[in-house]
Amino acid sequence: MERLDKILSHAGFGTRKDVKSLLKAGVVFINGEVVKDAAAKVDTERDNVSVDGENIDIKENVYLMMNKAQDYVCSTKDGEHETVFACVPEEYCHSYLGGELHLVGRLDIDTEGLLLITTDGSLTHRLTSPKTHCSKKYLVHVRDSVEESAKGEYIKQFAQGVHIASEGDDGEWDCKSAELEWIEDNACYLTIYEGRFHQVKRMFKALGNEVVFLKRVAIGELQLDSNLKAGECRELTSEELALLQ
Repeated sequence: MERLDKILSHAGFGTRKDVKSLLKAGVVFINGEVVKDAAAKVDTERDNVSVDGENIDIKENVYLMMNKAQDYVCSTKDGEHETVFACVPEEYCHSYLGGELHLVGRLDIDTEGLLLITTDGSLTHRLTSPKTHCSKKYLVHVRDSVEESAKGEYIKQFAQGVHIASEGDDGEWDCKSAELEWIEDNACYLTIYEGRFHQVKRMFKALGNEVVFLKRVAIGELQLDSNLKAGECRELTSEELALLQ
């Protein structure tokens, strides 16, 4: 149950003061009946709220899948580059009952692929907490082609856990076991279960190679929609959302 004025405010009808003006005008209805009480309670699962004949889509949270393009940064503000929020359709750019839009993890500016944007803090915590070991799958292209005889050694090293040298403020550490699947001599799929600073790039660097293209294609069981062009986003379906629960 939520207050009527809170629902209308989060639905884009302005401040609480603006909402009171709407209510006073007698254009707000709950289940077909005029309501002028700002504190009226609304069952967000069952009640129908309309303003001046237009039904309001009551959403506690929103869940967006984006195919991040290169040259966009994963932040709310940046002085030099556009942020991924510039790619979010205007219809989603408002506050919700569950909170404000935020990123579920991050991708480097030169990395493409699956990025989740939501208002659901509980889901974000579950997917990003080191304790959950949520998998992230990447398509990786490397600078140096790897011969058949050496591919097995790469697979073995990643499975054992690559030792990563320190970089910047991030110290050295041993990666958790990761799964590598070669698809070409210079391309593979890599699945990791953590998300440290520049991790995928540093893992290949530790083996003497260099990542030249990186795209995240899955988070857990959720796959990137191949129909989404770079920079596009859409809401998750109920079936896709269930894959993240």
